[in-house]
Amino acid sequence: MRYYRHLYLMDGLEKKREKIIRKLENNKFQANIHIITLAQNEKNHLEIYNSVLLLQPEFPKDDFFVVGIAKGYEDAVDLVELITQEVYNETKGADIRSYILEKEQEE
Repeated sequence: MRYYRHLYLMDGLEKKREKIIRKLENNKFQANIHIITLAQNEKNHLEIYNSVLLLQPEFPKDDFFVVGIAKGYEDAVDLVELITQEVYNETKGADIRSYILEKEQEE
C-alpha cells in the first residue's frame, strides 16, 4: 500500500496516524478503521474498505493508494464528502482522481 502525501484523516485520528498505518502495514486487527483509496477501476474515483478486509491472505492490497483514514463507515462517508467538496472548491469540477494524483506529484 502507498499513502497519499496529504492523507485525509477524520478528527481525532491525527495523533494516531503513524500507529494506524503501522498496524495496517503489519496486518494487525483494527475493527473500526476504514480506509479510502483511489478506485481500482480508473473510471471511478474512490472506494471505502474496512481494514479487517485487508487481513484476508489473498486480498490484493499491494496496489492500494490510500488517500484517507476514518474511524467507522459513517466517518468514511463523511470524509469522502469532504474530499469531494475540497476538489470542487479548488477545481470547480469533480475529477477527484486527477486532483489527488496531481497534488501527489507537487513539491
